[in-house]
Amino acid sequence: MGRGRQKAKHTKLARELKSFSPTVDYSALERELTHNNDDQYVDRWADMYQDDDEDDGPARV
Repeated sequence: MGRGRQKAKHTKLARELKSFSPTVDYSALERELTHNNDDQYVDRWADMYQDDDEDDGPARV
């Protein structure tokens, strides 16, 4: 069997995908994407490393 059956399957799949429209819960999406100001960023690893902008002593040339 040649190209005809394969093309028919692809055409059928393309038609199904074209008419497919999933339901979207926009309120849940908005809650997920909106930034909550109550959350404070906490760097768990901040105490393990020294800041880059701190002076380590005389500059090496």
